[in-house]
Amino acid sequence: MTRDDGARSPDAALFARLRETWEAADPVPDDLVDRMVAAVAVEDLSRAYELLTLVEATPLAVVRGETDTATLQFSDGQTSVLLHVTATEDGSRRVDGWVDAEALAIRLAQGERDWPAVAGEHGRFQFDSIPAGVSRLRIVVRGGDGDLHEFQTPQFEV
Repeated sequence: MTRDDGARSPDAALFARLRETWEAADPVPDDLVDRMVAAVAVEDLSRAYELLTLVEATPLAVVRGETDTATLQFSDGQTSVLLHVTATEDGSRRVDGWVDAEALAIRLAQGERDWPAVAGEHGRFQFDSIPAGVSRLRIVVRGGDGDLHEFQTPQFEV
């Protein structure tokens, strides 16, 4: 803040000094921006899942028959993944997923077999015709610092 004569007002000097004190005593965490981006991305995942749930809750879902579904969420503190597993008419499974980081490679593994997927807009990916069984998801992601790391879920049943 400046006065009409161009000099700095006493309030501006006080606020500048207060800002310096807080920056020294309690600086903004380096990873705050990345954490906020992840939080917003997870919120988008929740909204997308809510939309999927609304579609499933329509009267047409009853006409198609009962289906087994499961929703799973995994996080390692840097990356979060939401999975929606649905049983299909032929007994296989469809796995819809969302990841909140830049995914360079996505694979669903069952024993020695695995299936690749590509993350689309907003981190969405899917696997079709997956046999029922114990599975694990592996994703190579680029972190906010540009480094690559592998995100791996614990085993889960599809």
